[in-house]
Formats: sequence, C-alpha cells, structure tokens
Amino acid sequence: MKRIQYHQYGGASMMRLEEFEVEAPGKGQLLVKVKYAAINPIDWKLRNGTMKILTGNTFPRAMGLDFSGTVISTGRGVTRFAPGDHVFGMARLKQAGAFGEMLVTNESFVTHKPDTVSFEDAACLATPGIMAWRGLVEKSRLRAGQHVFVNGCAGAVGIATIQIAQMLGAIVSGSCRREDMAKMQKMGLAHVYDYRKVDLHALTQKFDIVYDTSTTISTSTGMKLLKKNGVFLDLDPKPMKFLRAIFSKNYQVLIGSPSEYTLGKVAKAAELGKLQLPIGRIVSLIDGANLMSEIEGGLKIGGKGVIAME
Repeated sequence: MKRIQYHQYGGASMMRLEEFEVEAPGKGQLLVKVKYAAINPIDWKLRNGTMKILTGNTFPRAMGLDFSGTVISTGRGVTRFAPGDHVFGMARLKQAGAFGEMLVTNESFVTHKPDTVSFEDAACLATPGIMAWRGLVEKSRLRAGQHVFVNGCAGAVGIATIQIAQMLGAIVSGSCRREDMAKMQKMGLAHVYDYRKVDLHALTQKFDIVYDTSTTISTSTGMKLLKKNGVFLDLDPKPMKFLRAIFSKNYQVLIGSPSEYTLGKVAKAAELGKLQLPIGRIVSLIDGANLMSEIEGGLKIGGKGVIAME
C-alpha cells in the first residue's frame, strides 16, 4: 500500500509517496479502501507542525483527512457499517491517512455515501460540510429568515456555509475576491463585496451570524457586524480565543469535530442536492503531493483539489 507521508515537520518538500503497512481496525474502527481524497488547508498546517501539540513527534506521519471509499473490514463493536459499504468522512486527526490507498478511522467519523452522490463529490464534503453545519446550526441555532454574512464566501467552507444557510431559509451575503463575485451572485447572495475594497468595519447592515471562514477579519470587526443577539464564528482556534468564547455568547470558535449526527446531516443535504462543492482538479496519487504544494502556494484552481487513488 502507498500513501503520502512525511518524516519531519516542515514545508511541501517534506512530502513523500511511500509504502506503508496497513494496521488492523481496532474497537469501533473501520478499514477503508480510499477511492478519492480532498485537499484542505488543515492538511499542510498539520504537516508544518502548527498543531504538533496534538499530533506529537512520532514519524513517519500520514497526510489527508477527507475521503470517500469502500469499507474493507470492521473492528469490534462496529454496528453501522459492513464490508462493501460505500462511505465518506474523515480520518483521525492525529493519524490522518486519506492521501493513501487504505486507512483506518473511527466509525463515528464516517457516514454512508448517498447513491446519488459520486465518490469524488463525496470526498469533498466532510470538513467543509461539518464546519458549515456546526457553525450555523449547532453553535448559532440558525433560523429561517435570519441574515448571515460569510467572509471568504468563495472558499470551500464558505460555499458549504452558503448552501446550508440557504437550505435552512437564511438570507446570505458575503465577501470574496473580485474574480469570484459573479459566481457568488449566481448562488443567490443578497450582497457580495470585493474583500480588497470593502471596509467591513464601516458596513451599516447588521447580521444574525457572521462567519469568518477565511480567518482574515479581526474579532472587533466581526463583532461590530452583529445584531444585538448575533453570533460571530471564528475558524482560527487560538487558546485565548477559546477563553474569550467561554465568557461571550456572541463569540464562538470552531473546530472540525466529526460526529455521526453532523455527518448524517451533511450526507442528507448532499443527497437532496443542496450541498455540492465544486471540484477544480483531480490528479492521481502519484501527483497528489505536487497538487497540494501548488494549492498551498496560492494556486487558484476554481474548486477543491482531489486525489484519485486508482
């Protein structure tokens, strides 16, 4: 079996496509043959060592979190899946492994792939869908008719947030690159702003939810955009921000924690045709590290970068 992995924390040059030994699934775990995997910014943040307090210093370390594939075998206590099931979801944060031919992950990190959703589309859903659903529904209690502002609305989490907010009856506005504004307008946004030109701090409109999916606005700006009982959602999980969130009902810090419940909601939205992430490029596993390096370096491909295992 082959996968992309690294032997020390660092930049893109650390990535290697290498042989590895597949572990047997333990209690509550699945062994999955990966069909497609999607690239997310957290993948290179993990490799860079940004989160090594969580991932530790044991090497080699595998890469990749979001995937789709087929269950090969199950560990003790698994009740929701059987060999042959088509699934999508996330690898374990510490072990990763989606950028490889097989991986072991927790049963609760996976859900059944709807028959109406392709494997390549399903591979893109987990992280963006979880972040969108958790922010809008589990953290903010979004209701129909509320106004949502999405900073970075053309990114994967931004697009997932728009789609889920609209599915739930919200009115959505956002900011993005000028090059993406027409595409966002076609998605039905009430207002779209060029992030290079707009002074968000000076906007007079107030929102029930402000979601900073690109982590580029200050907390003070995000809070200023809120209505009295609104919620500012921050995707930059720094320790002091978590402390602030404890004491403020208007401020929440998001981390992408998968669960059976949330993944089920994401799968249902995709099955209904309400959630689909655009794919910019699909490459083979042998070219996966190069594509990730290019995206990490700022290349815009118009959608998700996806790695095909066969």
